[in-house]
Amino acid sequence: MSKRAIPEINAGSMADIAFLLLIFFLMTTTMDTDTGLARMLPPPLPDTEDTPPPIRERNVFEVLINANNQLLVEKQPMALQDLREAAKEFIENPANLATLPEKEEIEVPFFGVIPVTKNAVISLQNDRGTQYQTYLAVQNELQAAYNELRDELAKKKFNKTFSELDEEQQDAIRDIYPQKISEAEPRNVGGN
Repeated sequence: MSKRAIPEINAGSMADIAFLLLIFFLMTTTMDTDTGLARMLPPPLPDTEDTPPPIRERNVFEVLINANNQLLVEKQPMALQDLREAAKEFIENPANLATLPEKEEIEVPFFGVIPVTKNAVISLQNDRGTQYQTYLAVQNELQAAYNELRDELAKKKFNKTFSELDEEQQDAIRDIYPQKISEAEPRNVGGN
């Protein structure tokens, strides 16, 4: 009785199959690692030679971040956790203080004629050495200030959160609290 030889399996095409599977999985796999800011950029301004109107200093809330990730808000050091409340007070100016944005009466659907701080602008500037995480944290706090003010007003007027309102109601609240965050070009002032 002779032993039969075990036939060899042709493994020449295995490398090709493994390569094709690798390509397939690389092409079909999604990586959800997007971090950044969900912002819609304003449309470009029309070309005009007119100079923009001057902005009064009381209407600008200045936020600076240095290379050591420290905040300077309105020329005073501030902790990140205090930024949201300071921004809300600036945006709303509830006591109509002369040091905060001037109020102007406008007609808003659902609300009638009410005083708003429509010229209030938050100016954000960071150093080139600022960590991206700190920059995002500051942006989140400023965005949260607007979101909280809009939610509070929506609950007060419509007994719903801002996101539950229809488009016309949301637009009316945006007219009262328009989001105006201006970002200046980063500076190189030293630090790390």
